[in-house]
Amino acid sequence: MIDLDALSPDRPVLIAGPTASGKSALALRIARAQGGVIVNADAMQVYDGWRVLTARPGPGDEAALPHALYGHMPFEAEYSVGAWLRDLRPWLGGPGRPIIVGGTGLYFRALTEGLAEIPEIAPEVRAEAETRDLDSLLGDLMREDPVLAAKIDKHNLARVRRGWEVLRSTGRPLSDWQAGTAPPDLPLADTHAFVLDADRDWLNARIATRFDAMLAEGALEEARANLARWPQAGGAARAIGAAELIAHLQGRMTLPEAREAAIIATRQFAKRQRTWFRARMGGWTALPIPGDR
Repeated sequence: MIDLDALSPDRPVLIAGPTASGKSALALRIARAQGGVIVNADAMQVYDGWRVLTARPGPGDEAALPHALYGHMPFEAEYSVGAWLRDLRPWLGGPGRPIIVGGTGLYFRALTEGLAEIPEIAPEVRAEAETRDLDSLLGDLMREDPVLAAKIDKHNLARVRRGWEVLRSTGRPLSDWQAGTAPPDLPLADTHAFVLDADRDWLNARIATRFDAMLAEGALEEARANLARWPQAGGAARAIGAAELIAHLQGRMTLPEAREAAIIATRQFAKRQRTWFRARMGGWTALPIPGDR
């Protein structure tokens, strides 16, 4: 897949790809061969409480090799791209070469292209945004931030909501803030950057197999342990499969129904990831997965 001899052991490595495509295994291979610190770039793996369900590295892997930014956020907390960048920066200048791996494209984009320093969103604005539907939020954006509205994914509620929140909380369009983006912390040219380009049918089959493995490894028990604090869940509530397993534990779904719904949701998420990576990561080295296709 990768000629390790061609990698400079001093240059940071970036590994992006859709869920279940084998990113963590590749990061471990590089770290075992050349050393380095494996740093998380997945927005769900930052939360405690979801080791199995989010496919975080296991305790054995974490003990064998240095890992960072896994499970360091409370279950009840919210977490942003800006917070991730702040948490990442000490590892960029640390003693070990960072191997940054994950499926959150916005993290990699902020790292290699820069991120606008936007003030925190006022709590009352965030609360109001959660009461609004997609069409009404998008309507406001189209009137008041047409630059953003023209390029945003109009089906992505989280992205539309973010644009609306910034507009209401700061009084400035998000597109204005983005125009003043600071220089990147880690320019792409200074890295070895790989994006796993997974075959759709192979990935869909792997997603189903992996979810069954998660169930066998204790994902349902993990959800049961989080059941009491589920109403207070912050960003951790967005872990794919979490809502479905909680619904089963609450008697609203059978386990086969929860399994099927979680697999479908994961496949839909992987499709969005693959589309995003192909559209926005043209400067990265694409690695076909599986390698014989």
